[in-house]
Amino acid sequence: MSSTVFRSRTALLTATFAAAASLALTACGTSQDTGAKNTPNVAADNGVSSTATPKAHAEDIKTAASRTDSPATVSKPGRTSTPAKGSTGSKGSTSTTVTCTGANTRVTAQTVSRPLNHLLLTVKNTGSKTCYLYGYPALRFTDAQSVPPVDEDTQPQAVTTLSPGQSGYAGVLLSAADGSGTNGYTAKTLSVIFQNRALDFVGSGVKVALPAKGVYIDSSLRTTYWLTNPVDALN
Repeated sequence: MSSTVFRSRTALLTATFAAAASLALTACGTSQDTGAKNTPNVAADNGVSSTATPKAHAEDIKTAASRTDSPATVSKPGRTSTPAKGSTGSKGSTSTTVTCTGANTRVTAQTVSRPLNHLLLTVKNTGSKTCYLYGYPALRFTDAQSVPPVDEDTQPQAVTTLSPGQSGYAGVLLSAADGSGTNGYTAKTLSVIFQNRALDFVGSGVKVALPAKGVYIDSSLRTTYWLTNPVDALN
């Protein structure tokens, strides 16, 4: 083989190897460029500049993560008002009204100087519930043959109602002040009988203490309805 042919082949091989190397480098550079474009910028996504120093870069990433991951603050609702005791809330009042009887009251009798020949009956509610004091009292004095009548002019417009601790009153005319009454005598015992809602007298009555000397009664004997005011009862 001549030297001229050898040199020509050598030059051709050298050119071929150079071209192949250039193509390889070009392919490598293209791959690196593509990867750089497709890789997400973590610092940018977290609001951190890519030009920061490594230490500042780490601190900025931590701060951004804190802002992103911290739970939102939820304000607590204010208190709702509670209905006060005794108000007409959802359940309303729980109190029950009952009939006034000897079981839930205390009855006392007191003679008065004015008007003459009168007795004041007082009924106090000693129970825990409000009670209705219906009608008027039936009075049973010693040896009385009948219950004395009621003075119709004293009938109240509404039933006398006693809350716990409150009192109702009835006035009793024992005898005529001018002596016009008949069949008079001195009574030393008294029982008071209550009426129910149907205005029936119920039970044997409540014994009420009278003055030691008793009280003088005659045919003029009568009583008032149960009232809320002692003055009204005596007048």
